[in-house]
Amino acid sequence: MADLAGASGAPSIAAQLIGSGLIGVREGLETGIVVMILVAFLVKSGHRDALRWVVGGVLAAIAMVGAIFAGVHYGTSTVTGVAAELISGIASLTAVVIVTWMVLWMRTASRSISGDLRAGMSRAVAGGPAAVLALAFLAVGREGVETALLMVGYAENTAGSLWPLLGLLLGIVIAALLTVLMYFGAVRINFAMFFKYTGVLLIVVAAGILAYGVRALQTADWLPGLNDTAFDISSWFTMSSWYGTVAQGIFNFRADPTLLQALAWTGYLIVVLIVFLRPAPISGSRDSSGDAPAKPAAAQPHS
Repeated sequence: MADLAGASGAPSIAAQLIGSGLIGVREGLETGIVVMILVAFLVKSGHRDALRWVVGGVLAAIAMVGAIFAGVHYGTSTVTGVAAELISGIASLTAVVIVTWMVLWMRTASRSISGDLRAGMSRAVAGGPAAVLALAFLAVGREGVETALLMVGYAENTAGSLWPLLGLLLGIVIAALLTVLMYFGAVRINFAMFFKYTGVLLIVVAAGILAYGVRALQTADWLPGLNDTAFDISSWFTMSSWYGTVAQGIFNFRADPTLLQALAWTGYLIVVLIVFLRPAPISGSRDSSGDAPAKPAAAQPHS
């Protein structure tokens, strides 16, 4: 089946599963941490009756994210020609903007997100079930929209394959299991290191999506330079090989990018990595426990 995937011009099945699976684990664990903080707060504060409203908000957010993914993916897979390239390009660039903003936001917000969520849930409990549901919906939906747009942009080069979606779902299942184990104290994760390295991975993936979007807009004649090739290594870098399909499937790499694609990829990677990796400013609004996000909830067993 991997040969068929390669022959059709799509990355290999393994590359599609690994690439989207990594996204699923990273984004799923980020969402799981948010839910874990909310659940731990309600349990420890004696408001277990409000848990059903958190579940309702989470399910509503999942439904919204699924609708966004299906809508954009359906739009890009049912039209052809210039219109398809145009939709793909716009969807890819939108995904890059959202993912970049979320990655950079998490870099500075991670210090206070746990305390902010607890404070928000405390106010929501006082406000009633609708407020609890809305808080859970917004907290999970924010992460989910990022994932949906990222996957749409990531999966555009897979010729309509369902393997990226399967890989994403498997990654989310793994993230859910890790979240449960963290909640009960069976597993501990260095969140600072995890989000640092996976953030770098997402930035590299987003750079590939940006390059893909640029070429799509060039094909739609919205951007110039479609015939200006930056380099062509296809004589020795075979895209149908295992390493070629991995590079294409995970990073949207191609052996003959246009000059504008190469410039966009390089410029984005340099600028965003510099901003992401520089020391984060120290904020005065830290969680009252002084710990990293979700660490208190993970460190204390469920009661």
